Amino acid sequence: MTTTNTQTISKVRQWARRILGTLVTLAFLGSGISKLAHVPKVIGELTHAGLPEAAILPIGILELTCLALYLFPRTSILGTFLLTGYMGGAIVTHIIGRESFAPPLIVGIWMFASAYLRHPELQKLVPFRNTDQANQAHVGPPAVEASRVFDQGKAQATR
Repeated sequence: MTTTNTQTISKVRQWARRILGTLVTLAFLGSGISKLAHVPKVIGELTHAGLPEAAILPIGILELTCLALYLFPRTSILGTFLLTGYMGGAIVTHIIGRESFAPPLIVGIWMFASAYLRHPELQKLVPFRNTDQANQAHVGPPAVEASRVFDQGKAQATR
């Protein structure tokens, strides 16, 4: 791969994470603020889904707090995990209310993708790779070397 090609991929990844991050931020801001503002349509939909009206304000505060953690670089990974759990709850709420769970699922995927593109630590924790590379990782010199070291350790243990 040439340097120009690598730079192009880096720019594409950079723009992708910016666009996804902006979409996610706007979605969570709109949702959280509408809960805090007690927008009648939002309140009606959430109570129809089975949430008590008294729980909506704390849920909005929780949503915006998790978003703040997601946006600050030092707490971004923690915010990603908390928002992932929050989105799981949103998906369940949509299922219970017999509504399409696609919107919260899509926002959750965008959120995780944005964080994944931002943080190499997250890429190491959740390594997406093709299956050919995964299968090749188990065969070859490192595996043979590990087997040899294990056999030497076993031989020393029996002495």
